[in-house]
Amino acid sequence: MTTLPPLVPMLVALIGGYLLGSIPVAVLVAGRRGVDPREVGDRNPGFWNVRERLGRRAAAPVFAGDTAKGVLAGLLGLLAGGAHTTGPGVVTGPSAPAAYLAVGAAMIGHAWPVFAGFRGGRSVLTFAGGVAVICPPAFVLALALLAVTFLLTRSFAIGARAGVFAIPLLQLPFAPIGHIAATGALMCLIGLRFGQAALAARRT
Repeated sequence: MTTLPPLVPMLVALIGGYLLGSIPVAVLVAGRRGVDPREVGDRNPGFWNVRERLGRRAAAPVFAGDTAKGVLAGLLGLLAGGAHTTGPGVVTGPSAPAAYLAVGAAMIGHAWPVFAGFRGGRSVLTFAGGVAVICPPAFVLALALLAVTFLLTRSFAIGARAGVFAIPLLQLPFAPIGHIAATGALMCLIGLRFGQAALAARRT
């Protein structure tokens, strides 16, 4: 059974992950062009809304930045937990709860950022970046699925959804069931944010 790391590393993962996630990349990038993504389009300060408002080139730094937040949070948790991984690089031992905590905290930071008035996005890219650290093989397979789906449908949005939603299944050959459940819990946060967005849209 996995032993939880000491309190200090867990606090480092929690606080560091949240602060990383709170960096409002979309707001900073779009703000340089005079646009607040929280006030236009679907009001989601993330890649898709910036892309719709300002185009793919302007949105590229948002894609990279929001993904990097998850990667950096995952690495922070991995190191805080002692950098324990299996042969394919999957987090294990005391590093697993710390990495999941850090990625979850980064997703919460992205959704409710302390540096942007607690008005954030849906955490999809931050989640994907975290998975790249938590289970690299599943991340690579998800990218492959995204690419295949895109070639078949000519839609990046559909490909991205296919890749993200398949991650728990793609993780199965590489990680214990407890990790799969933890990944599912992270995805529930994404579902919560989409649900909140749908409710807000009905009220307007």
